[in-house]
Amino acid sequence: MFDVMYKTDGIGLSAPQVGVNVQLMVFNPAGVKGEGEEIVLVNPVVYKFSKRLSVYEEGCLSFPGIYANVLRPDTVKIDAQDASGAKIKVKLSELSARVFQHEFDHLQGILFFDRMTMDVVESIHEQLKSLEDKYVEITGQASPETISNYRGTKDVVSFSR
Repeated sequence: MFDVMYKTDGIGLSAPQVGVNVQLMVFNPAGVKGEGEEIVLVNPVVYKFSKRLSVYEEGCLSFPGIYANVLRPDTVKIDAQDASGAKIKVKLSELSARVFQHEFDHLQGILFFDRMTMDVVESIHEQLKSLEDKYVEITGQASPETISNYRGTKDVVSFSR
């Protein structure tokens, strides 16, 4: 998964993004192989998050070329397992917290535009529609979901407990 992440200029990737239905994510906030720390988290659970929220521009490997502002908690505390299966508790802040939350959302079936305000979603509407059109062109099938039918965003903080 790290190879896919680096080849696509990502800093995080969740297993469902590559067609693997397991609760696993990888990330490296440096985004460069050999730099920063490569983090593997299995079965992560958020048990605490900060009340302080920040807006930051995010992109997503599932939606190439689309970047927009997303509001998220500044810090999160999590339980997970590492790559060897050992149980770990981690407090993440700054970019690591944001990348974790983005990838954790994928594990919950939530996409980054689900966390955007409707004004922000509207500002990227045409880009999302263009990706839908490209999907139809490549696959010959209708897009399973369309931005035109999009019903709204999720709460900024709605982690399962």
